[in-house]
Amino acid sequence: MDERELLRRSGGPVTQDRLGRELRDLGLGTGDTVMFHTRMSALGWVAGGTQAVIGALLDVVGPRGTLMVTCGWNDALPYEFPTWPRAWQDAVRAHHPAYDPLLSEADHANGRLPEALRRRPGAVRSRHPDASFAALGADAHALMADHPWDHPHGPGSPLAHLVEARGKVLMLGAPLDSFTLLHHAEALADAPGKRFVEFEQPITVDGKRVWRRFRDIDSSDGAFDYSGVVPADVEWPFTAIARDMLAAGIGTSGTTGAATSHLFDAADATRFGVAWMESKLTAAGATPGP
Repeated sequence: MDERELLRRSGGPVTQDRLGRELRDLGLGTGDTVMFHTRMSALGWVAGGTQAVIGALLDVVGPRGTLMVTCGWNDALPYEFPTWPRAWQDAVRAHHPAYDPLLSEADHANGRLPEALRRRPGAVRSRHPDASFAALGADAHALMADHPWDHPHGPGSPLAHLVEARGKVLMLGAPLDSFTLLHHAEALADAPGKRFVEFEQPITVDGKRVWRRFRDIDSSDGAFDYSGVVPADVEWPFTAIARDMLAAGIGTSGTTGAATSHLFDAADATRFGVAWMESKLTAAGATPGP
């Protein structure tokens, strides 16, 4: 889509000041801690791009507030790496750089904003090579501290810290299937058939590059088999959960630029997600995991 069409669709340039007003109307306020997901193209033509979006968010939450994003690692090895031919594995084990919170790029699949935010002066990134997050603001260090090596979406994770801080989740023109906090609900939910993965990544320990094995819920293919509890036309189950959440009165919706955006209380969203998974998956008799 060209710039003229983006301008037309959004009613003109989407400026930092305009975004700030619309975010306040949505319910974001001074001192808030907010994890945000953004689809830039949905907003329209944003004057200043990613920096204008971050600037608007900082304007709204102020110096006592904190911004948070999910990063991951764009060059993380795929989980199936140990099935590669031995010569390929040996080459990778010998030469693949270790994850570096300062240098390793955020997963490109998460869009432009995570990489833009983690590179801002003062930003803090968590230590996990596969499920890293980044934060900027007053509580950045507290949110990112001591990210568990195993089960990095569960207790003690940045997502858990977000809930404990009474934080919020902002879907800024982003599709509901990108609602990362629901991975925390998956980690907490006591439902049948929970699926886990184990994988290896290189990290730095005491200045040395080492290989470590990790365990987590299967956040790529889904921690549960949702096929019996979501409509067939829903590509990812988080969309169905978030829609039900909104229908239950959890979250607010409004327009930002050309997009529909949603703002959720993190604790309320987590409780709803856990209850939804436990009730529906237990009733459906989810397929046992490995």
